[in-house]
Amino acid sequence: MTHVSAIVLGLLDGLRGLSSKITSSPKTSNMDCNSADTLITDLTVSFCSANNLTANCALDPLQWNRIEKDLYLRTAQQTAWLHIARTEIKDLNTRDLVVTDIRVGEVRPNSTSNQSWESRPGGIWNAVDPRPLWTLVQPPLELNAEPDLPVALLSVKYLTAKSKPSALQPVLRANEDGKFKIMQISDTHMVTGVGVCRDAADAHGQPLPESEADPLTVEFLGGILDIEKPDLVILTGDQLHHDIPDSQSALFKVIAPLIERSIPYAAVFGNHDAEGAFSLSRTAQMSLLRSLPFSLCNSGPEEVDGIGNYYLQVLGHGQSQLPFSTLYFVDSHGQTPSKVQDPDYDWIKQSQIDWFKCTSQALRRAREKDESQNSLNLSLAFMHIPLPEYADSELILKGGHRHEPTEGPSFNSRFYDILEKEHIAAVGCGHDHVNDFCALRPQQRHGQLQQHGLKPPHFGPWLCYGGGSGFGGYGSYDGKRYHRRSRIWELDTNTGGIRTWKRVQYNDERVDELVLVKGGAVVSPHCNTDGGTYGVST
Repeated sequence: MTHVSAIVLGLLDGLRGLSSKITSSPKTSNMDCNSADTLITDLTVSFCSANNLTANCALDPLQWNRIEKDLYLRTAQQTAWLHIARTEIKDLNTRDLVVTDIRVGEVRPNSTSNQSWESRPGGIWNAVDPRPLWTLVQPPLELNAEPDLPVALLSVKYLTAKSKPSALQPVLRANEDGKFKIMQISDTHMVTGVGVCRDAADAHGQPLPESEADPLTVEFLGGILDIEKPDLVILTGDQLHHDIPDSQSALFKVIAPLIERSIPYAAVFGNHDAEGAFSLSRTAQMSLLRSLPFSLCNSGPEEVDGIGNYYLQVLGHGQSQLPFSTLYFVDSHGQTPSKVQDPDYDWIKQSQIDWFKCTSQALRRAREKDESQNSLNLSLAFMHIPLPEYADSELILKGGHRHEPTEGPSFNSRFYDILEKEHIAAVGCGHDHVNDFCALRPQQRHGQLQQHGLKPPHFGPWLCYGGGSGFGGYGSYDGKRYHRRSRIWELDTNTGGIRTWKRVQYNDERVDELVLVKGGAVVSPHCNTDGGTYGVST
């Protein structure tokens, strides 16, 4: 078992005038197909009419495993399905053949003494595959599909006994300078293929013609990643556009730049990620994310509403095992039928509030119990859809603008109140692409309390938008176009502080830099006049 077979499909001579060749040889290679002990012995493609609702194109299930992805992406009058035959190593004998390689082309590859080539039909589409040991095989398969349909590529995994990837989860830790940097990416709206950007603007804000969206998104975010070199990337929802035919290849495009740069990442889902008849469910997407390198994503407790309620802790620098920051991730669900407003969105459920409160208090008790630990803990929360408090007309806005009305749930489950009581310093969300401010709610009774010598209430949390990062989502409102952007968060163990700024298209400098927390305390929006700060954590 020296190496794993590569499999790519091409064209059957009788169908298209081309041929793809699959080479088989005696059992000297091993391919991991859901099991390291499984060998690929054959593959083929079946075709059937898309109008025949009773036809499922399934071959003998005792011999074949169908890959549940229509190679035409449900855009043609017929469907095409890749089937793989596989056998466990223990069931093979010396006369059995296994697949060791594949070619696509018009010319039959040369055979050798221990290889023979056979024709098969097939097809596959243009994408990236960030998974270790997996390779996209070129050229693409020809399916005579519509010209605007992304070409199909087969992704195969090569495996040897010594090449299994590490399953170790990344550890989040402050750098030697005591700082930890987070890049928030929101609303990338990736699609199958390249997508369309309809509202890009030049450096002066003037409209640009329509262009391919996803390549612009990858280039824009890649530039920020290279400049900022974050310790963690947080994806705050709508990684995918709605109603796309292949969620997996689109999600890979979002994650590939992070894996290429060895950057850990976490994610929550938005209202569009699993929207559409053929989209992967949130459960399936989370399972896929968790299987990828550098992923810190988690489904969260099953008894809690939603997919993706979890937390991560950031350790101090050096060899410290003491966390100085807790990052909470909350599923904000999606759109819901309503007679109150259109569109309307689901709210943070009581089971989520109870989970958050219980977790936060348990972590605080653990910190208090450890006498060697500094009580300072900078806590942040991330979600996609903004809480109702983001729409408060009395918010004190800093470092950005409200360019569109806040779209959030009409029902307020008062999660903000619990975040405040649990001393969360800031909340980061997405959803409203052209809003990019940070804001605090006014504390009307602050002056009155000071007059009576009483301790002022906790100020915060800050309510911050990430801003839309993707060129496939909208970037305009009320006829005006805005540039794409991403929010950076910097946590500092030396000052007990949190600083934030934005990276904006066409701008080489930090934009709207703010100090949100200093000395473990939320900085008052009026600090320039009264010097006030208010504690956020114990």
